[in-house]
Amino acid sequence: MNKVMVTGGGGFIGKALVRELVGRGVETLALGRNPYPELVAMGVRCFQGDICDPAFLNQALAGCDTVFHVAAKAGIWGPKREYEAINVVGTANVVAACRNNRVARLVHTSTPSVVFAGHSLEGADESAPYAPRPLCHYAATKIQAEQAVLGANAGGLRTAAIRPHLVWGPGDRQLIPRLLERGRAGALKIVGAGANRVDIAYIDNVAHAHILAAENLETSGSAAGQAFFIGQDQPVVLWAWINELFARMDIPPVTRTAPFPLAYAVGGAMEAAYAAFGKTEEPRMTRFLAHQLAQSHWFSHNKAKTLLGYRQLVDTETGLNRLVNWLKDTQA
Repeated sequence: MNKVMVTGGGGFIGKALVRELVGRGVETLALGRNPYPELVAMGVRCFQGDICDPAFLNQALAGCDTVFHVAAKAGIWGPKREYEAINVVGTANVVAACRNNRVARLVHTSTPSVVFAGHSLEGADESAPYAPRPLCHYAATKIQAEQAVLGANAGGLRTAAIRPHLVWGPGDRQLIPRLLERGRAGALKIVGAGANRVDIAYIDNVAHAHILAAENLETSGSAAGQAFFIGQDQPVVLWAWINELFARMDIPPVTRTAPFPLAYAVGGAMEAAYAAFGKTEEPRMTRFLAHQLAQSHWFSHNKAKTLLGYRQLVDTETGLNRLVNWLKDTQA
């Protein structure tokens, strides 16, 4: 890798990737909708624009040999057209710009949500099919995006997709802060029995997996056209892990419970009400969220270990210590 573009370079995963690349002495470019002075201070050339603009992308990717496509509309609520514009059309534009500029490698940030069909997944591998009826626009459009990227693996362009699950760690401004906010407000309930296990992925491990994929595409290419689940070596019991984090942050543990059928019904009702009144903020409960909070979803990482040589760099306990120290330093 000589000249690399990171779309969504100002986001949580994107910024971690940029730091890793700069640390390796790679000429690194970043692309996003906003200015990123922190990246500029690292010596990164930043392009401010929209992946929905093909002309902008073609100009930004000129001379690049590798692209990490991290930019996406995340979350579990919002207009379908916005998810489609960014995750589907935007990804198609990235693929086209790679081809137009003869980029050799494209690594796409995907999600395990592409295979989540409303039932527990325990040790599932990459042979699991895409969800036939995704439970949110995010999952539906990320399926289409991943298919587009992996389907583009031909004609001088090698592609791969990384599926990290519940990315966390210092620098996270979304998942963990929102969790802490709800915990402090006493607004959380254990959905279901509370014994469900889930994969989590520490941010440094996620960035490392992306780099390994690009290196594979640059050398043997055995990962070309394939997707990879990424996470910690072992899943965690979701609610126990949340309560351990809360204890370290002096937040009362979550003890109240709600049966899954009730949470699912409430989620459906809230979705209908929010849609009817055109509310843009995310409902406190959705059907997708009820499933995620109540069911197990952890995956085999054997394929990533075998083809990419993936090993976690940071174990869960060390990561939690780093996260708590950062949260206390930033008073999150």
